[in-house]
Amino acid sequence: MKIGVLTAGGDCPGLNAVIRAVARSAIANGDEAVGILRGYEGLAQREYKPLDMRTVAGILHLGGTILSTSSFEPHRENAVDDVKRAFEEDGLDAVVAIGGEHTMWITRKLYEEDGLPVVGVPKTIDNDVVGTDYTFGFDTAVQVATDAIDRLHTTAQSHDRLMVVEVMGRNTGWIAVHAGIAGGADGIVIPEVVTTVEELTEGIQKRHERGKDFSIIVVAEGAKLAFASGEERLIQPVESTDEYGYPRLGGIGAALAKELEKRTGWEARVTVLGHVQRGGTPTATDRILATRYGAKAYEMVKNGEFGRMAAVRGSAMTSVPLSEVSGIKEVDLSLLEIAKRFFT
Repeated sequence: MKIGVLTAGGDCPGLNAVIRAVARSAIANGDEAVGILRGYEGLAQREYKPLDMRTVAGILHLGGTILSTSSFEPHRENAVDDVKRAFEEDGLDAVVAIGGEHTMWITRKLYEEDGLPVVGVPKTIDNDVVGTDYTFGFDTAVQVATDAIDRLHTTAQSHDRLMVVEVMGRNTGWIAVHAGIAGGADGIVIPEVVTTVEELTEGIQKRHERGKDFSIIVVAEGAKLAFASGEERLIQPVESTDEYGYPRLGGIGAALAKELEKRTGWEARVTVLGHVQRGGTPTATDRILATRYGAKAYEMVKNGEFGRMAAVRGSAMTSVPLSEVSGIKEVDLSLLEIAKRFFT
């Protein structure tokens, strides 16, 4: 078989580990793997890179993707016929598409509407893809955020300050909750739950009353600035949307820090971690998970399990129909309830 591999959407730690796993699995079984450059754009334009033993050697620990990436959507760009031609004329028996929720949606359409033999592999640091317990890249992002919180503890304590840490996650708070628990945060604000400025202020004041002169609040970029009056505001650095029509997020950390400083009288500083959570070397956990995803994707191709996405359930690798991968997976709120025990 000749198996194409592409990475689409945003970059993520562990992408190269998946590419390597698909390629090495194919080579070990006498099949051929070929890299498709820049996601579905490269497939439409038929731009490839051989995935032989030399190409995939030494890439397990590398961040980013050796295939580059894009958010190209064949249906939107009227390029479906070009994609079909690539399959037919270049002898592709299947394509493994590695990406987030939107990439899974594109892949589903190509299977359901155009009958193409495609398999999905979920990736995102946000851990918000429906159908799987965890996506690779998430553990790395949480570790980066946790390390940052650890470092901020010493500065916050030395200067008797409030520290607000803004993390990524778009419309979910998976990174915020996990990093907040791991880093010992004193407050966590996520999109799934309305947490008012007044609630946070009360918690900070209680901490000070028992002798704690600093507090660290972790806030997810997609959370709203909320008040006891019922007012809620989604903070955006610029009034614009991305290519999918989603609002560009960011700025909640600074807005929240300003409100808390005004109400508590304590100096507040904000740290925005941004894209450092998405780059760099994947953790050991993400390398293993990504390798398992790649190996599973290859097995799905060999078994003709097209129109499905590789997934992890508990400790087992499995697959789910792409038709079931819709919407976003929200945070398990029982984790937030555990975190709240340590806020005051």
